[in-house]
Amino acid sequence: MKKVILGLSGGVDSSVALKLLKDASYDVEAMFMRNWDSATNHDILGNPDLNNEVCPQELDYQDALKVAEQLQVQLHRVDFIEEYWDTVFTYFLNEYKKGRTPNPDIMCNKYIKFNAFLKKADALGAAYIAMGHYARVKHTKDKSYLLRGKDENKDQTYFLCMLTQNQLKRALFPIGDLTKQEVRSIAKDYNLYTAEKKDSTGICFIGERNFKQFLKNYLPAQPGNMVTVDGTVIGKHDGLMYYTIGQRKGLGIGGSNQYLSEAWFVCGKDLKKNELIVGQGHDSIYLESNWCTATDLNWICDPAEEHKAYTAKFRYRQKDIPVEIEYMDEGKVKVFYPGLCRAVTPGQAVVFYDGEVCLGGAIIDEVYYNEERRNY
Repeated sequence: MKKVILGLSGGVDSSVALKLLKDASYDVEAMFMRNWDSATNHDILGNPDLNNEVCPQELDYQDALKVAEQLQVQLHRVDFIEEYWDTVFTYFLNEYKKGRTPNPDIMCNKYIKFNAFLKKADALGAAYIAMGHYARVKHTKDKSYLLRGKDENKDQTYFLCMLTQNQLKRALFPIGDLTKQEVRSIAKDYNLYTAEKKDSTGICFIGERNFKQFLKNYLPAQPGNMVTVDGTVIGKHDGLMYYTIGQRKGLGIGGSNQYLSEAWFVCGKDLKKNELIVGQGHDSIYLESNWCTATDLNWICDPAEEHKAYTAKFRYRQKDIPVEIEYMDEGKVKVFYPGLCRAVTPGQAVVFYDGEVCLGGAIIDEVYYNEERRNY
């Protein structure tokens, strides 16, 4: 009867996780995290965001409350608004200012769901915390290992790469051995309120709103030239922060007799000139690289060995890429992938695996093709 506090988001995954914990005879309570205050939405001059809508998390709380009542579990509501702003949203903005593409979900797990949440759970006398992630954990006498989720398409270990050993040894992932289809089936079998609820998409504090419009409230847009890889001006961009490496949609170019009929893709950014560099073809050599450097290195358990064969993902749901590593200064690593990889993007995470075990990750910094640094 060990006490577990589960993060109940108001979605089907955490709802089923709660049901499974109850069935396993844990002393379980739930906690709903309020991480974003819709009243903080404002433009760069401090004026209210007139396009602000009802924050989806308020509706999620009502769903979480109904599930908790169904399962007769106490639900705590906690605010991590200040912590989220200081550790996740500020990081999010700073990365965009640098022209990079951040992953706030990774930082949310590191600082909110497995840190601030864990402290609240400690105050409630919890032995473990639990989340509705598609991941597994193997607890041994001395160490805890993060394992891929059974559902390869939903595996979320990529977003958990910055967890520490102390955080992981207190964690449970009740749905890690299930597929999404099995989770939905369980929810329907027990008539859970969220059984038919649509999965949430996008970043939690943005919701379904237009990303450009949201970001414009916090960072001033600086339009500039869109240029080809040889420097020819071919159009205008709305602001470098709105584009990511490998992006195809939303460029607004094409149809010229001067160029081939192949699609255009973002191949780089020149922050000094405020230029967006584009090239044609999904497999353009300008999008390929064979090594990168990464910072903020984190090993969940044991450090990886240099020049040993591992695999890595450079973005969520990407197929595993064979890699080797070489340590640099403290907290920094070189990652080699001779087979090449497309659109490796600064600000995103490179996450390392040894078979089923997620070893940890780092934040991509500089990207190279042989000795040539990619312009992003």
